[in-house]
Amino acid sequence: MRKKKFAVLLTVIFCLCLTGCGSASGAMKDGYYTAEMKEYSHGWKEYVCILVENDTIVSIEFNAKDPSGFIKAWDNAYMENMKTVSGTYPNEYTRLYGSRLIESQDIEAVDTVTGATSSGGNFYKLVEAAMEQAREGDAEVAVVAE
Repeated sequence: MRKKKFAVLLTVIFCLCLTGCGSASGAMKDGYYTAEMKEYSHGWKEYVCILVENDTIVSIEFNAKDPSGFIKAWDNAYMENMKTVSGTYPNEYTRLYGSRLIESQDIEAVDTVTGATSSGGNFYKLVEAAMEQAREGDAEVAVVAE
């Protein structure tokens, strides 16, 4: 009888261990994960790169690059023009989106920045794709269609 109880106990512990491992399967794995838009829009291709540690996004870069690799947030002429027209500019809204995600750890909680609505929609798609890569532990760049 004692051996039977011991066997049942071991089976229960084994099942609990498996269940615990299964519930963690949705967790993000440590590392850098990148997603980029498939196409250029108005000469820029937006991308996001996240650093995950202990199932938490600890760092994020959201920006856009032109075909030569020049970063949108570095384009002062673009910044001045956009700030006048939209009230914001890439170096401002990319940091806002990133800081809001790091604070909340929930893409659903990140509000769109007025004047950067299109980029906000892309940010959402890119983060979702990068987080999926992190859950899978896949360091390949995810490509997101519009």
